[in-house]
Amino acid sequence: MISPFRAGLAGGLTGLALLAACNSSPSTKSVSAGSPASAPAADSSQSTPSTVPVSTDFGKMPDGQQAQLFTLTNAHGLKATVTDYGGTLTSMLVPDKAGKLGDVVLGFADVAGYTSALYVQENPFFGALIGRYGNRIKLGKFTLDGKPYSLPTNNAPNSLHGGTRGFDKRLWTAQPGTSPEGQTLTLSYVSADGEQGYPGTLTTQVVYTLTANDALRIAYTATADQPTVLNLTNHSYFNLGYGQTKDILGHELTLNADRFTPVDNTLIPTGVLQSVAGTPMDFRQPHTIGERIKQVPGAAPGGYDHNWVLADAMRPTPALAATVHEPVSGRTMEVHTDQPGVQFYSGNFLKGNLKGKGDVAYVQHYGFCLETQHFPDSPNQPKFPSTVLRPGETFKSVTEYRFGVRK
Repeated sequence: MISPFRAGLAGGLTGLALLAACNSSPSTKSVSAGSPASAPAADSSQSTPSTVPVSTDFGKMPDGQQAQLFTLTNAHGLKATVTDYGGTLTSMLVPDKAGKLGDVVLGFADVAGYTSALYVQENPFFGALIGRYGNRIKLGKFTLDGKPYSLPTNNAPNSLHGGTRGFDKRLWTAQPGTSPEGQTLTLSYVSADGEQGYPGTLTTQVVYTLTANDALRIAYTATADQPTVLNLTNHSYFNLGYGQTKDILGHELTLNADRFTPVDNTLIPTGVLQSVAGTPMDFRQPHTIGERIKQVPGAAPGGYDHNWVLADAMRPTPALAATVHEPVSGRTMEVHTDQPGVQFYSGNFLKGNLKGKGDVAYVQHYGFCLETQHFPDSPNQPKFPSTVLRPGETFKSVTEYRFGVRK
C-alpha cells in the first residue's frame, strides 16, 4: 500500500514538466535599471544573461571555509543571489510598477552577517534551506517504527527547523548550470545518520531556477537509506516594498486555504484542522497583513505564525497557494506549490537588532514568510499527512515564487 506521502512524491517530476510547459512563453515586459538605496544596483548593460550563474566570493565562515555567492539572471534583468552557505537566498531583484528593480528579500551582504554571534542568537533563518525537518517538533521527540528519537530543543521546549545546526548552517555543494527554463543552481548536501538526532543518511538536492517569465522555482529531491522523517522548505523573508515601507503590515495577502492548524502556547499544533471562517486567519479574500494581526490568538509577541491547510496530502502538481500585493511598489508575488501546507509567518520575533543590506534595521514585521511544507509536528500527529521517508522512495517537491506588478 502506498502512503499519502509516498504517493505525493511521484508528482514532483510531473509538476516540473507541467511548469516547464507553462513557462515556455517568456513575458514581454521590459525593466529599467534602478532600485531603492537599500538594494544592489542592477546591471542595465546586460540585456542577455550569461549561460550559467556567475560566482563570486561571499566571505569566509568561522571555520575558515570559503562561501560562494551565485547570481542567477534572466533576460528581463531580474537577479536572484544564492549562497552555498545554507543554500540561502540572499537577495531577489524584481521590478516595481515603474519598472525599477528593487530587492525584496531580507538578508546580508556577506556570509559574516549569517554567522555573527547576534544572528546565531536570534536565529531568524533568513532565506535558508531548512531541514531535516522544517517547523517545530514537540519537545524534540518522536517515535518511528516503535523506536524513540530525541532532537535538540533549540526553540524551548521544542525542536525547530532541524535543530541547533540544521541544513541552514551547512555548506552545500553547488553546481551552476542552465536549463530550457532559465539559469539554475543545483545544491547538494548529505546529512549523516544521527545528525541532529535524525535517523538514516539523507541525500538532498535542491535546484533553484530563475525562469524566463520571472519566477524563482525551488525543486527539492531527497532519498534516505533508513526510515526517517523529512520536511524541507525555504525560509525567505519577503518585503515587496523593501526600502520604501516601514514594515509588511500594508501588504495585501490572499491564502487559498479554508482550514488552519491552531497551536498551543508553544506554537505546536493541537491536532485540530479548524475552519478559517469567522477568524482573523481567513485570507480567502485579500486582507492586509496588519488589518487583524492583533486579533490572532497565541503566545507573545503575537502575530501570524501558523500553518494553513492547502490539501489533505501532497498534490500531484503545484497549484496557487497564496498571492501578495504591495500597493506602494505595485509588486505582486504568487506562491505555487504541491505541498499540503504553507506556514505564514509575519516576522513577529524580529527585534530590530539585526541590520541587513543598505543598513536597514529588521524590526518586528519587516518581513513575512510563506514556507511551503508539511504540517508542523507531523511525526507526532497521526492524522496529519505523513512525513516519513523510507528507503527506496524518492521525495520530490516543487515551489515557485512568481513575481509581477499591478499598476
